[in-house]
Amino acid sequence: MSDLICLVADKNMEAALAELLKRPAALGIRQIGVKVVVHPRRDPGVFREGIEFLRPFQDNYRHGLLLLDEAWEGAPPRLQHLLDQALANAGLSHWARAIVIVPELEAWVWSTSPHVDEALGWAGRQPPLRSWLQQQGLWEANNPKPKKPKAAVEAALYEVRKPRSSAIYRTLAQRVSVERCHDSAFRRLRDTLVQWFGEPR
Repeated sequence: MSDLICLVADKNMEAALAELLKRPAALGIRQIGVKVVVHPRRDPGVFREGIEFLRPFQDNYRHGLLLLDEAWEGAPPRLQHLLDQALANAGLSHWARAIVIVPELEAWVWSTSPHVDEALGWAGRQPPLRSWLQQQGLWEANNPKPKKPKAAVEAALYEVRKPRSSAIYRTLAQRVSVERCHDSAFRRLRDTLVQWFGEPR
């Protein structure tokens, strides 16, 4: 039996999650065997078909995980609540969990780590990335993160002519301290992993 089967909404999530799970000590868990699958219909597919996708894997994996963005066209309100309820109704809440990222995966990018500037091609540039985004109206000065994190990532990459790719998310997942990410969905993911696979103290 393997440890964890994950269904995610896109290649960027796949890259980020796969790399993150290669850092068990940082997460406070033991080393685990993981399979990450990308749903061809992205976030709506994970939402509408994810539970039925996971169900057959109960006999082969200790746990299952759904990972998707909250912000997509046609997304219903209270997405996290709906998925939690659906897992409970399916009798899978003891075995699987859904992680809904608010509003989207790029929210995890914007930590205070200097590796963010490097991964986005901004190392050594002036003004600093956060200041430039504020000048562009993409980051309000008193907010810990941009309101539209994906738009901020895309603007930064466009400015330096760096193509958007899964490699950026892979690099960030490899290098950024997990302690620097205070996003609630990321904390839910980490707490879930510790609950399932935490090293005994």
